[in-house]
Amino acid sequence: MSRPAVEVADILRAQGDRFLDRYRNSFDFQQLKAFRALQRCRTAALGGHVDACPRCGHRAAISYNSCRNRHCPKCQTQARERWLVARERELLATSYFHVVFTVPHELNVLALDNQRLFYDLLFAASTQTLLEVAVDPKHLGAEIGGISILHTWGQNLLLHPHIHCVIPAGGLSPDRSRWVRPRYPFFLPVKVLSRVFRGKFCAGLKRLYRREQLHCSGPASALADPKQFRHLLRRLHRQDWVVYAKPAFGGPVQVLRYLGRYTHRVAISNHRILAFDGERVTFRWKDYAHGGKQRKMTLLATEFLRRFFLHVLPKGFVRIRHFGFLANRFRVHRLALCRQLLTSDRPPPTPQAAAEASSNWHCPRCGCAMVVIQRFTAAELSRCSYFDSS
Repeated sequence: MSRPAVEVADILRAQGDRFLDRYRNSFDFQQLKAFRALQRCRTAALGGHVDACPRCGHRAAISYNSCRNRHCPKCQTQARERWLVARERELLATSYFHVVFTVPHELNVLALDNQRLFYDLLFAASTQTLLEVAVDPKHLGAEIGGISILHTWGQNLLLHPHIHCVIPAGGLSPDRSRWVRPRYPFFLPVKVLSRVFRGKFCAGLKRLYRREQLHCSGPASALADPKQFRHLLRRLHRQDWVVYAKPAFGGPVQVLRYLGRYTHRVAISNHRILAFDGERVTFRWKDYAHGGKQRKMTLLATEFLRRFFLHVLPKGFVRIRHFGFLANRFRVHRLALCRQLLTSDRPPPTPQAAAEASSNWHCPRCGCAMVVIQRFTAAELSRCSYFDSS
């Protein structure tokens, strides 16, 4: 893929000081850390290295180091590749389903002020809903497993917390003697999932509020009044919450290709940014309210950056989690059992998506993977003769 014409880092370097002057008081440490990392990513401030081909000896020009911050759009390719390679061993020889859980936008004010608690509850409510509905004999009657991925943004970069779940089509019978296949074309009935999810999430919110763990300040300050909070819950209970199930994927290869697009995305990719004139940013977005039409949106750079940094997660927060028979403590044994029940006479197909997503830099002369032969600190780069001419 060609290098994008404009990157988030370019906008930060041009308008970052103005943005900080306006929003510094509302910035937390993690947001400021991500801001500095993206601003310096692949610049002399982080040092550099020289790559060479071990086969033909071709030596490349010096390259600046990456910031490796998980919120940086430029630093996710290698992390995604490593994650996909690790997941290859866990794929089963069956189709997969994609289920999305979304919370009403009225809750965004609580999400902004209670990120860790809110997103943990979103994970817990969605996975418990899937496990509970799936084990019910009326629906599937089996123990399922899957991967949950948190996204906090919509296509317009505004806050839109939701969970993507990727789940093998079926599960283990209660006695673990057979693989139970789904009876519905969309895995589990979405109306049932929606009602159960709504109940579990609202009950979790009520529990956090009762324990005085929820912060209600700024836009959410009205909810500090118990009457207002109870009124919000009653209003939420009257709504139909959105749970969306997509048709099954074809197989393991398609699953890896899909996961590669979703697991390590951060708010917006650089390739969606179309133009930046020094003051305004124009980017592509899909208008799902009108059939997913491709549209263009233009924002002031400070507003674009404000929306981008809404999605910086708390330190150490895990945004990709496994549940059911894919949970860490069960995974090895249960996967072996699932594989035995599904394909007793042959191993699952070998996925190719991770190899296709490889981000290794290859020699332009012979195609061999380049290796690092020398590293420079930022101080060394400032004295380096490579840059005398600049």
